[in-house]
Amino acid sequence: MVVALLSNGVPTLIAISVFVIGMIVIGVLAARHVSGNEEFLVAGRSLPLWLCTATLTATWMGAGTVIGAAGAAYEEGLMGVIADPFGAALCLAIAGMFYVRTLRRMELLTIADFFQLRYSAWTGILSSVALLALYIGWTAVQFKAFGLVAGALVDADPQIAIVVGTAIILIYTAAGGMWAVALTDAVQVVILLIGLAIILPLLITDIGGVDAALGHLDGKQLEFFPTDGTTNAWIEYLRAWLIIGIGSIATQDLMQRSFSARSERVAQNSAYLAAILYLTFGMIPVILGLIGSQVLPDLSDPEMVVPELAAQHLHPVATVFFIGALLAAVMSSADSALLAPASLLSANIIPFFRPEVSNKTSLTWARWSVPVIGILSLAVALKADRIFDLMLSSFEMPLVSLFVPFTAGIWWPRANARGALAAMIIGPAVWVLCLVLSPTLPAELVGLGASAFALVAVSLSTQASDPPLPLVDRGGKAISNSGRLGLFGAGSRGD
Repeated sequence: MVVALLSNGVPTLIAISVFVIGMIVIGVLAARHVSGNEEFLVAGRSLPLWLCTATLTATWMGAGTVIGAAGAAYEEGLMGVIADPFGAALCLAIAGMFYVRTLRRMELLTIADFFQLRYSAWTGILSSVALLALYIGWTAVQFKAFGLVAGALVDADPQIAIVVGTAIILIYTAAGGMWAVALTDAVQVVILLIGLAIILPLLITDIGGVDAALGHLDGKQLEFFPTDGTTNAWIEYLRAWLIIGIGSIATQDLMQRSFSARSERVAQNSAYLAAILYLTFGMIPVILGLIGSQVLPDLSDPEMVVPELAAQHLHPVATVFFIGALLAAVMSSADSALLAPASLLSANIIPFFRPEVSNKTSLTWARWSVPVIGILSLAVALKADRIFDLMLSSFEMPLVSLFVPFTAGIWWPRANARGALAAMIIGPAVWVLCLVLSPTLPAELVGLGASAFALVAVSLSTQASDPPLPLVDRGGKAISNSGRLGLFGAGSRGD
């Protein structure tokens, strides 16, 4: 356990306090831009390229990468981090190519809006419920990471640090919504990327050079493909790529940035730029994990490898800046993780039962949804164990329930509401059965296959009784099908 990373705790507390107060001030100031639900949830669809890229990168690069992936690399080498950062970067690229232009064109507020417009109200509700399960787990990941880092920094009880961190993030997210999240993300991602860029060369220099840091790694730790040749090894490898690589596609936090972008081209290009930034800087925690396996071989908690390396090998000033970068990473993902389910709760679930409400009431619901989700996630965080495992588990539900009907709804005109409902029910049911009855099977892949089969079979057999609906925007106007691939140089109205 890291204890008091600085010899004098006062400068540390001052630095943390300034950072935290700054985030709250930004959130309060951002609230001035919020006059209705659309400003709160999607920033009035006005984010420019730089801000859209910053908030998307910051959202993706959270505790799962900086802390969880470093710990996984420490224990398992490169094969332990296929899902993140490699699969996560792939997800961003796939989203930019095949999804975001269509979704931005539909002028949505949430992913559930897509299911409701393309299929039916019930598919919208089911998608909301599936995503709530994801985000409660993923938000818990960020809260737990905040507790680990902040608790280590000031030698505090991690459980207390989790509660304090949750309260801070709740304040500025509830105040300013997407504007607050985007602006704080921009600050946080700059701090994070600078911190990652600083620690790696400083650490390697202090250890004695590249050979001393990485020269004793064995070939097993650097393997990027399965080498034992067994079918099970390749299935697990594919599973690692897909859990986040496509499991994160139909998620609110990713697509909420596309909904908030100023134009289709901004939505598309920000996804590509974020993928590049994420893979580039996401490899630094992986390298740190590999270094830690050599220079700190007996850590009791591998997910503390990055703070431990900083504590033992960096100057105190560099240490406090880098730990601040870790906190920035955690907070930038936590606020996005909070806003996403709050959006679903306020824009889809509550209106399903009370459809006729004013814009002011919708905004009130959105703001109060933030602490509701925060409290549920806090309860999970206080009981959770390993960050990386919790993160991966969170993405299994959208993979087996939402990915197939979401993708088919965009690219297969014959997909209908009954087929989507069948996919959303049968996929998770098969997944759970596999987990219970045959734990050795790749339950996510079997559930994904079952979801695809159900959608195609039911859609084709019910075309006459349940005609497929066209893609329309929130106003009910059919959208154009031209230019929906995210090709470089492609433009759109308003670019």
